[in-house]
Amino acid sequence: GDALYRRSIYTFVKRTSPPPSMSTFDAPNREACTVKRERTNTPLQALTMMNDIQYVEAARCFAERVVEQSLPKTEQRLNYAMRLATGRTLAEDELKLLGNLYTKHMATFKKDQEAAKGLIQTGEAPRISDATPEELASLTMICNLILNLDEIMTLN
Repeated sequence: GDALYRRSIYTFVKRTSPPPSMSTFDAPNREACTVKRERTNTPLQALTMMNDIQYVEAARCFAERVVEQSLPKTEQRLNYAMRLATGRTLAEDELKLLGNLYTKHMATFKKDQEAAKGLIQTGEAPRISDATPEELASLTMICNLILNLDEIMTLN
């Protein structure tokens, strides 16, 4: 509904049961003031970032932005996505790795159009891109990977 994209500061929180996503990312309890947050990286956090619907939807919307605002060549799109997320461009080896991964995803999604359509329909945000389903799904997977880099997830 309309409240789906509200800021989490306005989320209704029960005293005894915080939102599951906040618990996964080690949100402090609200019984005492927290001066410094501890840095943790757990497998559950990685699984949440890779599979939770809100993060997959964020990756899809990020991929749509990349398609709409960058040039059509794959390398240019990958560099643009990385620059948007981290403020830097990809190193040559990173570009080669992501390019190969993008190509593999394209081949997979061309064979399985239903999987591509299912992925790009994740979440409530309307689809705004004119890209083909396999192209957008492949770029969504790459954007999901970029959003899961330590550079994005970790403050220090």
